[in-house]
Amino acid sequence: MDIISILRILFTLLTFVLFVVIAVWAWRNRNSAQFKDAQNLPFDED
Repeated sequence: MDIISILRILFTLLTFVLFVVIAVWAWRNRNSAQFKDAQNLPFDED
């Protein structure tokens, strides 16, 4: 394997780990109240 292949593999693994971290962060119960407030923002009338 050359250096380019190794860098591509490392980049793929890094992006997968980042995706998993973001998914876990979004599904935590602690954040659900903030997301419920944010999903209703388009329907709030001033």
